[in-house]
Amino acid sequence: MNVRTICLAILYDAEATGYEIRKLSTEGEYSYFVDASFGAIYPALAKLETDKLVTSRVEQQDGKPAKKIYMITPLGRREFINSLFEQLGEDEYRSEFLLFARFASELPQSLVQVRLRERVASLDTAIAEMDRLATNHTQPADRWIIEYGRSCMAFARDHIEAHMGELIALARPDAAAAAE
Repeated sequence: MNVRTICLAILYDAEATGYEIRKLSTEGEYSYFVDASFGAIYPALAKLETDKLVTSRVEQQDGKPAKKIYMITPLGRREFINSLFEQLGEDEYRSEFLLFARFASELPQSLVQVRLRERVASLDTAIAEMDRLATNHTQPADRWIIEYGRSCMAFARDHIEAHMGELIALARPDAAAAAE
């Protein structure tokens, strides 16, 4: 999926500003699909407007600069749905945590234990966010996606909990423990 498609997806549900599109794609519910920077969103929106897939209007605000609000056109709706017929790319998964785990044998056990506990806490927070999202979404497809994400996170959390001792055992004994 590209930035153009994610812009159309967000606008499919409701009109939005470029800022709102970026926020939804980096921090909001669309952040699970693709990351879109300001530097990519605004050129994509301009091209979508040139291609008549979106329109925009300028809305004046009291004491603030005017904002440009984008809306999807009927042609844009068709284009978005047609894009979903294209071959899907592979999911991208990158993890600093897994790089850390890869080199656990070079690190002190106490640090490995701390990072594992931090990861479990982070996953607990993410799972709670999924639970919060589930209460705000009643559409069956939205709920399916939320449950899928929650299941993946819960599995990762459970795996870490069940196997953290193995990774800690691979790490180097702490300096204080090694001196004894």
